[in-house]
Amino acid sequence: MARTPSTMLELGTEAPDFALLAPASGKIVTRQDFSGKPLLVAFICNHCPYVILIREVFAQLARDYQERGVAIVAINANDVANYPDDSPEKMVEEVNNHGYTFPYLYDESQAVAKAYQAACTPDLYLFDEHHKLFYRGQFDEARPSSDVPVTGNDLRHALDRLLDHMYPPADQKASLGCNIKWKAGHEPDYYGT
Repeated sequence: MARTPSTMLELGTEAPDFALLAPASGKIVTRQDFSGKPLLVAFICNHCPYVILIREVFAQLARDYQERGVAIVAINANDVANYPDDSPEKMVEEVNNHGYTFPYLYDESQAVAKAYQAACTPDLYLFDEHHKLFYRGQFDEARPSSDVPVTGNDLRHALDRLLDHMYPPADQKASLGCNIKWKAGHEPDYYGT
């Protein structure tokens, strides 16, 4: 596992389009399905210790903010040939075992991850109702080897500011996690920089 920070895409960037399979439902989910709603896009996977650390609190945060009108999707872009724990079948288990109420999508080609300049898991992108980037960065300060409790406070703060029609948080810290497992020869230009 390479400890990798997020790329911190420029605020105001329009959410790149996606049309990806949700293995748990068998449906294709698109960005347009959430038109007119704030949208949280989370790049996660099943096996990463950074994701495992936050997943229960993240699932609760998702339920809390879906009730307030925020659309949420998670995307797994890992190379499943080399990381079979992230396979679509295992994604279905993840949804069922951890109470995910949001679509968990499979980016087999890794093109969507590249479009978002996603670098790590978890990598979080919060867009306003016009799908312009409002927040990108960490869930909170907790890390697998730290004693810091998992709260989701950084993301909750950003979500609350967005829903209260305030400016984006001034202090946005990069997320930190395992690098996305790129297919050999398909690593993006920004990988490793």
